[in-house]
Amino acid sequence: MSAVAADDEETWNEFRKLVNMTAGDLEKWLETDESRSAGQHKDGGESTGHASGRRIVELLRTKRADLTEDDHAHMRKVVGYINRHLAQRPSGDVTDTRWRHSLMNWGHDPLADADG
Repeated sequence: MSAVAADDEETWNEFRKLVNMTAGDLEKWLETDESRSAGQHKDGGESTGHASGRRIVELLRTKRADLTEDDHAHMRKVVGYINRHLAQRPSGDVTDTRWRHSLMNWGHDPLADADG
């Protein structure tokens, strides 16, 4: 296996592990006001995470064999973001926090994890 193929394999595995929302669940979430208000907005437009969420829905619906290098690059971005954001978990109940909402825009619901 080439280094690129090995990297893509690792990216795929990490992406599938961290993105714990289904395409349908993520799509429904992205339609909510909470989703639209979370994250960083440039010039009052769509947040980076919200746009990423739309791309993640597409990735989840794409056959693995059909993924492009651009797709793998975005998957690496998603993995990096989720890992960084998880490390910043606030104390207390995170159920209705911007922290959780931002993560959910990136396809990860921290409350779906066994450790909550």
